[in-house]
Amino acid sequence: MKPVYTIANLRKKYQNKEVLNIDNMQLYQGEIFGLMGPSGAGKSTLLRLLDFLEEPTAGVIEFKGERFGNGREPELKQKRKITTVFQRSALLRTSLWNNVVYPLKLRGEEINGEKKEEIEKLLEQMGLTEFKDQRADKLSGGETQRAALARALVFEPEVLLLDEPTSNLDPTNIGIIEEMIKQYIKKENKMILVVTHNIFQARRLADRVGLLHQGQLVETGEKKSFFNSPEQELTAKFLSGELVH
Repeated sequence: MKPVYTIANLRKKYQNKEVLNIDNMQLYQGEIFGLMGPSGAGKSTLLRLLDFLEEPTAGVIEFKGERFGNGREPELKQKRKITTVFQRSALLRTSLWNNVVYPLKLRGEEINGEKKEEIEKLLEQMGLTEFKDQRADKLSGGETQRAALARALVFEPEVLLLDEPTSNLDPTNIGIIEEMIKQYIKKENKMILVVTHNIFQARRLADRVGLLHQGQLVETGEKKSFFNSPEQELTAKFLSGELVH
């Protein structure tokens, strides 16, 4: 598999408190990587670094063969290959349709003909067609999260970073979002990282899984081996519920 990200000696500090310390990590094209760990482990911080929303305190993030860090950031065309859907997505106080097409308008893309049909199909797949003219701030939690995912997918990013995409949602909404994730990874040149507290969700979605604890990457592995025969005692404790999620 072709690596999308290669991380080396990555450190992140806030006011002299180290929140992330990862010696090495790779993420590959064509995979869904499930990132697990207790609250405060540094998962969201890692997503922000992978999306180049923040700079690391030290270390290197290699993205698609180019090395970044030490003050060097990707160009805009590289950053546009990545998008993050955060746990609490902020939608504009306008229609759901306007929210979904907003990234395209920012890029000056025309929204008509074939592109409009693609967006209509995306909304249909996400179960949002009936809400497209409704104000986004009037949507339910599940509808809001689906709208945020649709907005992220509308320009087909190569890298999709998801921070607890189904937290506190009902089974119907969870099923719709998970199915969309599984369909999206089948497209060419895609990579998805899903941060989740839900062990069952990681089992359903991920190809590989990693455990982050106190800013350090404890273990990564193929899904089957990670869940059935973890190498580290800390991983076994997390999976058994001894380590609080």
